[in-house]
Amino acid sequence: MSSLSLFRDDGDTRAFGPGETIFVEGDDGRHMYVILDGSVRLSVTGRTLEKVGKGGVFGEMALIDASPRSATATALAACTLVPVTAERFKSLVKESPDFAIEIMRIMAARLRSMDRRL
Repeated sequence: MSSLSLFRDDGDTRAFGPGETIFVEGDDGRHMYVILDGSVRLSVTGRTLEKVGKGGVFGEMALIDASPRSATATALAACTLVPVTAERFKSLVKESPDFAIEIMRIMAARLRSMDRRL
């Protein structure tokens, strides 16, 4: 299962141009995002942590722990994103255990990647 399959036909999308900021480290996090097209750079204090492409998700941590954004997200290329509210996120987790597992896998991979850098 891919996150993209749950959101492919979603009517609520947002477009960002190359170099456009999606959110900034320290912002309140009210949405996570699914990338329908394009790619996004996640960075902390200007240092690239990860590049996320089509079908990927980012911003999920803010929905899980209600803390400020831990990174800045910038469009690398023109992209189309589906914003997912905390309410919708909780509903998806309840309705689709595979979605919840996929989000946990993404978070685990990011944590392991950060551990390797330290």
